[in-house]
Order: sequence, then structure tokens, then C-alpha cells
Amino acid sequence: MSIATTASRLESAVCSVVRGQPEVVRRVLACMISGGHVLLEDFPGTGKTTLAKAIAKSIDGALFKRVQFTPDLLPSDILGISVLDAHTQEFRFHPGPIFTDILLADEINRASPRTQSALLESMGERQATIEGMRHTLDGLFFVIATQNPVEFRGTYPLPEAQMDRFTMQCALGYVSAADEAAILADQAESHPVDSLTPVATRDEVLELMAAARKVRFSEELRHYVVSLVGATRGHPNVQLAASPRASLGLMKVSQAMAVFEGGDFVSPELIQAVAADVIAHRMVLAPEAKYSGVTTRQIIADLIESTPVPV
Repeated sequence: MSIATTASRLESAVCSVVRGQPEVVRRVLACMISGGHVLLEDFPGTGKTTLAKAIAKSIDGALFKRVQFTPDLLPSDILGISVLDAHTQEFRFHPGPIFTDILLADEINRASPRTQSALLESMGERQATIEGMRHTLDGLFFVIATQNPVEFRGTYPLPEAQMDRFTMQCALGYVSAADEAAILADQAESHPVDSLTPVATRDEVLELMAAARKVRFSEELRHYVVSLVGATRGHPNVQLAASPRASLGLMKVSQAMAVFEGGDFVSPELIQAVAADVIAHRMVLAPEAKYSGVTTRQIIADLIESTPVPV
């Protein structure tokens, strides 16, 4: 079975549960295939958790863990802890939910910054250092974090270093009236995610990840990505610009998007389609720009218009 067919089956399965969001579903799946992590930010009840659960249930053999972030959550609740065995009088390590294939960090901005930072090393380096011991996170390790807007009570804004670890930030938004009516019909008797069956194995997803890395990315497009990301540096409305990690993420996500498109090379259009999702959340606006209503996504849209496209 071809790589494109596997990607299509995975996408169709998730879209059968998450109604009216085909573009967001594809981008989140592309983020997973690229080896990155995604932050879903939107208002409560828009389907963030449902999307994460649908992806996990679509993959046979994938371990799925969920952590509900709360103000009293500790780093050890995520990473794990050593407990004294009364019989052997030795400490035994009990791994935390970080040791999984897909981790749903639900309402991540409700935990304290200390607990949020427990994910930094794991997301950036695919490893966790616990009590002086390094533990490698092999294979499929995909963090899907959700958060409500920071204006809501009881939330802690994610620090810039944490935001930079997320390859993409996506928003679901409200669906159309027709799609919302379809959601009501789907859940009349039970939730559709409960009856979702796997359509791809864990090994097939790892094959998708390997295939994405082999998608051709020309030298001209590499310079285009560097120019696009580099244009955020020195921009008058930007206080903190995008890092080289943004360039790397943009390249990898574009390659993964090409897999879902059925192509074997990346086009400038694919880069432009995901640029805002990959770059915007890493930037911090200058105070005067923030108060004048400018957004980072608007800046990225302007940079796409002004940056020469390779031909």
C-alpha cells in the first residue's frame, strides 16, 4: 500500500469525527508526520481534545496518554518518580505519561510555569533527564497540547522558550451551521470517537515520517525559507523574532504536507500555506505594535507577499 494511501486513510478517519475542519486536521497530522508537536489554542468546546483522541484512536498500536494540567500538577506527575520498593529496599522508577507515542497535554496553560517547563527537554531533544538519568523517547513521540485563550481566568501564558518548542500552533474555530448540525446528529446516541477503529498501524505512521524526510526540498526553497523566517528579524513591529528552529520546522512540515498531497517534492505554495502556523506563535510583538492591533499572523502574511518566490 502506497504512502499517500496511508496518509489519506488517516486523514479521512480523523475528519469523520472532527467535522468541518479538513484543513486543520491535515496540518495537525502533517505536524505529527514531521516529527514535531502542535499547540491547539481556541475557545472551550471547539473540538481540541476530540481531535487529539481521534488521531490516537486511528493508529493501531500507538500508546496514548492524557494529562489534565491543573495548578497543582507537579513535574514528577509528567516525567515519573522513583518509589522505594519495600521488599527489595531499592528505588524503582515509575515512568510518567511522557513515555508514550501520543501525549495529550490538556489545558497546558492551567499549570504553573515550573510544570510546563518539564516538557521542554522532551519536546526539543526527544529525551527526559530524571534524577540524573537520561531516558530516550524513541519512535513516535507527538505532543498535542491544548489551551484556552490566556484571557480566561486561572491560566498562565506559556513562556517564549516553551512556545518555540511547538512546531505549529493551530486554531479550530467555530464550524458552519451545517457542520454543527451534523455534529449534533453524530452524537445523538454516542460519541463518534468511541466507535472509531484504527486505519493505520504505528509502523505505517513511522514509515510516513521516514517518507516525509525524503521528500525533495530544493536548494532554492531552502534559501526561500531562510529569507522568509529571517525577515522577522529586525522587523520594526517584532520584539522577539523567529529562530532557526522555525526554519527547520517550516521545512519539515512542508515536506509532510507534500506527503498528504501525494507529491514527491515541496512547492512554494505548500510553504506559504503553513508559514503562519509554524512561525507566528514564536514571535513577540513590540509593545506599540501590540496596542495598535497588529498581529504576528498579519506580519507573516505581509512577509509572504514581499519575499521573492523562487521560480
